[in-house]
Amino acid sequence: MELARIAGDCPDRRTCPTLYETDRDTVLVQGYELPPEEHTRLAVPEGESVVEIPKSLLQEAARADRV
Repeated sequence: MELARIAGDCPDRRTCPTLYETDRDTVLVQGYELPPEEHTRLAVPEGESVVEIPKSLLQEAARADRV
């Protein structure tokens, strides 16, 4: 899978919430894992995770016009 960074801002470009587009016409979200005890209002199926990202990351992606 090939990745291209869409949005994210940190010095090393690897350890902060980031959005990537893939060559499979999908988007990957890197964020802070939400602990299971905070999933109380969500039905998270086996094999899925919930991550938290700042709104500013989505705003940056929208400005990049790549999502």
